[in-house]
Amino acid sequence: MQTTETKSKVKPIDCSHYINGKYVPSGSGKTFENINPATEEKLGDVQIGSKEEIDQAVSTARKALTGEWGDMPLTKRSAIIRKIGDVILERKEELAILESLDTGKPLSLSKKVDIDRAAYNFHFFADYMTTVGNETYQQDDIAIHYAVRRPVGVVGLINPWNLPLLLMTWKLAPALAAGNTVVMKPSEVTPMTATVLAQICSDAGVPDGVVNMVHGFGDTGAALSSHADVDAIAFTGETITGSAIMESAAPTLKKVSFELGGKNPNIIFADADLDDTIETTMRSSFMNQGEVCFCGSRIYVERAIYDEFLERFVAETKKLKVGDPFKDDTNIGALVSEEHYNKVLSYLDIAKEEGGNFLIGGTASKGFEKGFFVDPTIITGLGPDSRCVREEIFGPVVTVIPFDTEEEVLEQVNDTNYGLGASVWTSDIKRAHRFGGKIEAGMVWINTWFLRDLRTPFGGMKHSGIGREGGAHSLDFYSELSNITVKL
Repeated sequence: MQTTETKSKVKPIDCSHYINGKYVPSGSGKTFENINPATEEKLGDVQIGSKEEIDQAVSTARKALTGEWGDMPLTKRSAIIRKIGDVILERKEELAILESLDTGKPLSLSKKVDIDRAAYNFHFFADYMTTVGNETYQQDDIAIHYAVRRPVGVVGLINPWNLPLLLMTWKLAPALAAGNTVVMKPSEVTPMTATVLAQICSDAGVPDGVVNMVHGFGDTGAALSSHADVDAIAFTGETITGSAIMESAAPTLKKVSFELGGKNPNIIFADADLDDTIETTMRSSFMNQGEVCFCGSRIYVERAIYDEFLERFVAETKKLKVGDPFKDDTNIGALVSEEHYNKVLSYLDIAKEEGGNFLIGGTASKGFEKGFFVDPTIITGLGPDSRCVREEIFGPVVTVIPFDTEEEVLEQVNDTNYGLGASVWTSDIKRAHRFGGKIEAGMVWINTWFLRDLRTPFGGMKHSGIGREGGAHSLDFYSELSNITVKL
């Protein structure tokens, strides 16, 4: 069993900015405290970046576009990017512990998902970047047209707190593969693994100035997204913040790529394999304390199996243990911060006011003197206009609603401002294709959830995002294409 002894192998770190290959403090000398959400203890101090540090980081990144990085052969750049993934795996234990200290998630999840997938992002793009070709067209005997690809330039990467290392590498790997330089702005709530990642890039052979990082709050992110010398912004996070970043980026016409919030439906038809459905629904409901943008928090169940599903779903949920992130038997850790904890609890109060029926959970977890723990919660009895059905809670809270017809549930599924992901459970392959194709979401899974191939398009529609990432879609965002025409 994991214990405090495991945790003591890795000490929390103070988090400084990383500019031109060195850790540096803020010119203002201002810092804030990084808090462990499971214990409410101080983990360390974090520098507060201002426009001054953003200017330094962007200027450094601009200079690094030329010289060694700009002239580096593709095969050498690919080898360096692969090495970043290798070093992440070499430091897996350290990074996993830092991630769980920062986020409150179970250490087992940090190891199995966050760190392994972070490394794979670099391994994937190290290979993929060497296989991508560009368009070439011969126009009879008149001309040949061909495209050349070049980096978009200096890219700002603004990251959320739920999967800090994983989602930062999902952006950083293709940005570097395309030859860009970057300025990372991690979430102020989870700064530690990004701080280590910056040094890992240098250790793997990335030249100084190519990867930079500035810590801070919203003002820091605004300084980055509005900076005239930043050519593109990639952001993952909540929709309101995405709107603010878009407004900041608009005057300089930056490229933007946003993966934003979701209120994702999980649709279960009566002919579904219920064993498989419930096993996966447990993950899609409560993994990472429900702090996953793709969590299926709106569950729709065909009425013929509604009672059976609820009975089995509640029974499985009762087996989940909320507890110390560093114990092996913990399934659900702490929510990431006191602010977010209070937000989730406020939605439980809203559900009560709206007449919701709590089959399990509905309160803060008992037995903890410190920490931001909330019991996994299943709510029935709410209508389609309920705020808890329509708004993103981002915690271990799901609503379950019965339906009678395919047409009825499709209308409810699409009646949302969000359009990120969805899961459909059915043994009828015709219905799977028919129904799945009508869902207004960027990612639709049939009889599964969150199964990824990094070559496929990843992102949302409506208020859930702009653009797509993954494979060629990532490289298209992080590069510019020029068409060259040669008259024959």
